[in-house]
Amino acid sequence: MKKILSIAFLLLFSFLLFYGNLPVINYGFTGFAFILLLLLVIGILFSVGLTISQQTKQVKIVSKPNKILFVLVGLLLAYCVALPFITSLKMFRSDSYQKLIGEVKNGQKITNHIAPISIDKIRVVDEELAHLLGEKILGSQPALGSQVELGDFCIQKVNNNLYWVAPLLHSGFLKWFNNQEGTAGYVMVSATNERDVKLVQSVGGKNIKIKYQQGAYFQSDIHRHVYFNGNATVGLADFSFEIDDAGNPFWIVTKYVKKIGFSGKEATGVIVVDAQSGVINEYSIAKTPKWVDRIQPLDFIENQLNDWGEYVHGYWNFSNQDKLQITEGMTLVYGKDNKSYWYTGLTSVGKEESAVGFVLVDTRTKETTFYKQSGATEYAAQSSAQGKVQEKGYKASLPIPYNINNIPTYAMTLKDNGGLVKMFAMVAISDYTIVGVGNTMRETLTSFKNVYNMSDNKINPNSVSNKKSVKSVVTRIQNDVKNGNSFYYFKVKDYPNIFVGSSQISNQLPVTIVGDSVKISFDVDMEEVIDVSSFENINLEASMKSK
Repeated sequence: MKKILSIAFLLLFSFLLFYGNLPVINYGFTGFAFILLLLLVIGILFSVGLTISQQTKQVKIVSKPNKILFVLVGLLLAYCVALPFITSLKMFRSDSYQKLIGEVKNGQKITNHIAPISIDKIRVVDEELAHLLGEKILGSQPALGSQVELGDFCIQKVNNNLYWVAPLLHSGFLKWFNNQEGTAGYVMVSATNERDVKLVQSVGGKNIKIKYQQGAYFQSDIHRHVYFNGNATVGLADFSFEIDDAGNPFWIVTKYVKKIGFSGKEATGVIVVDAQSGVINEYSIAKTPKWVDRIQPLDFIENQLNDWGEYVHGYWNFSNQDKLQITEGMTLVYGKDNKSYWYTGLTSVGKEESAVGFVLVDTRTKETTFYKQSGATEYAAQSSAQGKVQEKGYKASLPIPYNINNIPTYAMTLKDNGGLVKMFAMVAISDYTIVGVGNTMRETLTSFKNVYNMSDNKINPNSVSNKKSVKSVVTRIQNDVKNGNSFYYFKVKDYPNIFVGSSQISNQLPVTIVGDSVKISFDVDMEEVIDVSSFENINLEASMKSK
């Protein structure tokens, strides 16, 4: 009877360990081996027969475990401890770690990779603010807010617009038990407009029920659902929630293998899971649907880039010659080709004050491009922006790189202690002393251009080629006061755009009227309203000369 109970306990315990931990059953992964090792140790303890002598009152061993059990324990210990040490130690495999990122191409100009962008497309909502806005809209639905909580936000392009998207998750076991058909939708927060917040509960006239999700129980857990549907032998990572262009919710799961013994995680494809029906589709990297933005997990790329920079001359490089390391934090950005990239700066080891270059890694294919150009790190840009408004005590968000009039520029928000956006900032990547701040993104852009122009384009002489001069006649002009500053909006004959400038650009602007001939110069960009960089009223100039 005792033996039967022991076997029953071992079977139940092994099932719980297996069901709860979901170990990968493949070479290079130790989870399954550790479970077997633990079960063997327990089995050995159960198989030891003990008795107490009636005469001496001492404990005696009456039966010993089978020697095969000890051999198996030794083999499993060797697999879990010795084999990873031999096959994966960076001291012996530094070259493999250094090359794991693949070929790193050298780029010429980062502005060739990052597309020029309209200011209304600049990201002004970060993940922290998206969560605050999501909680706010969830709180406006009392019946729903008490049943669910927000999951992690993922940034993605939906119909060419940038959104933070997060699923609604069960807030506890009882909530899940009483609503096993799924939670009612997801939250979308525009990354470019903090007022654009949506609670999406139906698509195409059908109610959304997200049955499979993180933190759910039993087979409703997304990891367990994928694992027990033919994926027990492959690594699973980066369970990110994305929607397709029609708004249908999916879980995107990266499949990976270990390339260097028990280390060196390498993405091999994705699993796309319908969050409602649980239907699973597997894709190679090349055949993944285009609406899926990210295949390469952030931590994989961070580790591979650091290894690429660390072991440039092998492991025994104690002088740190040519060693590089990534700056703090990686950012997802979108390039000219509308693809998404992981972006980070690179600094020399021991010299973290300034970047020696910047890296863009394709989030799908892992194609990596290194731009060797010095500039400000993200931290330096944040500090510079905060220094502009130090009396207010605002904190800068993680900078996002953009191409502003052919100038590589960091854009960021300045937030108060409550996490709300109060101002905006732009910092030139090549020179973090060139900073523009404002209460709106347009004010910020105007301020940034003014500071940049006063620097005589020292940071980027090539930007002169993007300037245009026009001689024409004013057909309409009106002033507008924003935050105590006067801006003059005007149109000229035979040019479709509206122009704007302040008296700081020219003291002739306030006295210009319809019909005056003017000469203006401006940066060619994607804006409907264009900031002028110089303004000359030809009529006023002529009248002044005649006197």
